Amino acid sequence: MTDLQIGIAGFVVLFVLLFLRMPVALAMMLVGFTGTLVINPVAALPVLAGEAFNTSTLYSMSMLPMFVLMGNMAGAAGLSRDLYDAAHAWMGRFRGGLASATVVGAAGFSAMSGSSLASAVTMGRVALPEMKRFRYDDGLSTGVIAAGGTLGILIPPSAGFIVYSILTEESIGRLFMAGVLPGLLLTALFVVAVTIQTSLKPDMAPSSDVRIPAAEKFAALRRSLWIVGIILVTIGGIYLGVFSAIEAAGIGTLLTCAVAALRRSLTLGLVTKAVGNTLQATGTTFLILIGAFVLTPFITLSGIPDALLTLIADSGAGPYTVLLLILLTLILLGTFLEGFAILVLTLPFVQPMVMQAGFDMVWFGVLMVIVLEMGLISPPVGVNVFVVKGIAPDVPMRTIFRGIIPFWLAMFVVLIVLVAFPALATLLPDSMFGAI
Repeated sequence: MTDLQIGIAGFVVLFVLLFLRMPVALAMMLVGFTGTLVINPVAALPVLAGEAFNTSTLYSMSMLPMFVLMGNMAGAAGLSRDLYDAAHAWMGRFRGGLASATVVGAAGFSAMSGSSLASAVTMGRVALPEMKRFRYDDGLSTGVIAAGGTLGILIPPSAGFIVYSILTEESIGRLFMAGVLPGLLLTALFVVAVTIQTSLKPDMAPSSDVRIPAAEKFAALRRSLWIVGIILVTIGGIYLGVFSAIEAAGIGTLLTCAVAALRRSLTLGLVTKAVGNTLQATGTTFLILIGAFVLTPFITLSGIPDALLTLIADSGAGPYTVLLLILLTLILLGTFLEGFAILVLTLPFVQPMVMQAGFDMVWFGVLMVIVLEMGLISPPVGVNVFVVKGIAPDVPMRTIFRGIIPFWLAMFVVLIVLVAFPALATLLPDSMFGAI
């Protein structure tokens, strides 16, 4: 067998293992090690040991557990509920206001946690009982939680951007800044989607007759200033160049812990749970990255990326045709693969094609993360949908999937807007770091 045939056979085996539900990280490590062993026996063991050590000791990875801990501590301390309560106080009286408040709350919490699953779980536990109490349609209430949670991998600090930065060696600061405007646009479009649905079908979201006094509204707003202040310090500090993204992670975590201690809202049990969840999430991500870095040398040795580049060059396809094919493939993969799996499996192939087409890798990173967001709520895998199902076991899966359709379309619209107007993603990083 040629090296190329070995590479193709390796990917067939990889997808069979994934279909059999082997953990993604272990499947990549097994295929990567075995494939490298077949092509270059001398390199196999050094690659496995070296990549495991290098990934585990990578300095830039230190921000991941920090940002995850920041989000977990904020949730445990009730800061996320304060943000939702403020949005609820100001928007809840309008038709669909609770759903819109959920979107705003999810966006705010995403700016602390960087995790879509954490955002979906936290906002689901906070917002779903309220929407049930006001007799919101099950499809709307679960759909908005599942979709709102996806903002966690787009609005910085995004775990998706951190992993993308490590795999592509792009600036994490540029990626964080690139996600701000698209994240705000997608948040606004989610609110628009709620407004359109509730205008066309008023019975989906009964309007509330409860008037909240102005004093209570401002009190709720004041309570939310803790979380808003932490977000402004961390993201604003990066934008102003006061500190790096890694330093921002440490500062944000320290501020969150200090506020939680000041409010006396944490117990030993909650702290233990927050730290445990952080270790679990971080360990899973590190393992996936180790698997990706073990698989990448095998992909390079097999010659598959070079063969794909030659195929594209011979086909005469233009840059935007290549981009369209890549995005459609990623959207399709999102229907049956988890987001991080798509990221680590496809980037070794995709990055050379995107760079050869002359596209900005930071801009493409935003596109890719939005596609991963779409995958988080796409059937049949839709991880966020299953998270929401766990919070709302009485709601049928088909109802939840029905509820996410308008929000999936909103993501598709943002994808089109970003392709048409790349400056939406590149404006902030170029203004901060200078154009490349």
